[in-house]
Amino acid sequence: MKNLVLDNLTEAVSFIRSQTSTKPQIGLILGSGLGAFVDQIQVTCKIPYSAIPHFMSTTVEGHQGNLILGQLGNKSIVILQGRNHYYEGHSMESVVFPTRTLALLGIETLILTNSAGGFGDTMQAGDFMIIEDHINLMGINPLMGPNIKELGPRFPDMTEAYDHSMISAMEKIFQNMGTRYHKGIYCAVSGPTYETPAEVRYLKLLGGKAVGMSTVPEVIAANHLGLRVGALSCITNLAAGISRQKLSHEEVTETAKKVEQKFSNFMKTLIETL
Repeated sequence: MKNLVLDNLTEAVSFIRSQTSTKPQIGLILGSGLGAFVDQIQVTCKIPYSAIPHFMSTTVEGHQGNLILGQLGNKSIVILQGRNHYYEGHSMESVVFPTRTLALLGIETLILTNSAGGFGDTMQAGDFMIIEDHINLMGINPLMGPNIKELGPRFPDMTEAYDHSMISAMEKIFQNMGTRYHKGIYCAVSGPTYETPAEVRYLKLLGGKAVGMSTVPEVIAANHLGLRVGALSCITNLAAGISRQKLSHEEVTETAKKVEQKFSNFMKTLIETL
């Protein structure tokens, strides 16, 4: 099993390298409705997930399902335009396979984004939250099973799962932009149902400020691989019980669409300063 994972990763990396000479330094995973950032970069290569060996096509609206390589200023970057989720029935190995592929392509820094439900005090739909830490409530960990020592240690440290210097850089950019933002703990759940009001009250008691169904598996895999990690949530809706209206994915994608220009400007500045 271990050798099969490494063989599959090697095959995926070899295929991508056969399509482009770009050697990325920075990786970016874009969440629901946030894929328009690619308009900011000079694209050198665009590959549908369906063409890459062992990648899974995306099925959720707002996840375009492309791997994009290109330049932003003097930085070479690789973008995952959309992701797969555990709730879609994928194994955790499949969920983190693209993250591991980016690491083996040579990136040293990974930035993850997602759409999340917010329940922090003063949060509004359309705000951003810099993720300082997470609580994994998905009931599973992508590193369960035999350790693949070629990818990292058996017991990786998660003391600074989210790089402190990147958190500071993100905060300064939002301040300079005059954009509403928060810092807080992201709670990861399996989904696909949205949380009940009682569950949101529980997450708030745990110290969380936002909840979603992604990101944490990739962050764990990235830390295992020794990458520098930063993550950002777009608060696309207030969590159940905070808002009186019922939740829908349409609301999530609509809000992400409204803030995509602010998001794109922020991400462009962040990458340029790294």
